[in-house]
Amino acid sequence: MTESPTPAVGQVWQDNDPRQDSRQVRIVELTATHAVVVLVQPREPVSSAQPGRRTRIRLDRFRPTSTGYRYVRTEATS
Repeated sequence: MTESPTPAVGQVWQDNDPRQDSRQVRIVELTATHAVVVLVQPREPVSSAQPGRRTRIRLDRFRPTSTGYRYVRTEATS
């Protein structure tokens, strides 16, 4: 099994929860315990959550389990 990279600014991760319908977030800031992320791909086309919305996620959730996130790609930061 391939291990996920350590969370870092610029990475895109996908929510593994099937209720979230492939929601993707990009890490924009890290603290000791949390990642501040922006929504890249909303849950649904008619969702009230808009791309660019910021939220915090505990770092221990960045692992490929049913309640975690899986690594997708790294985007260039500007």
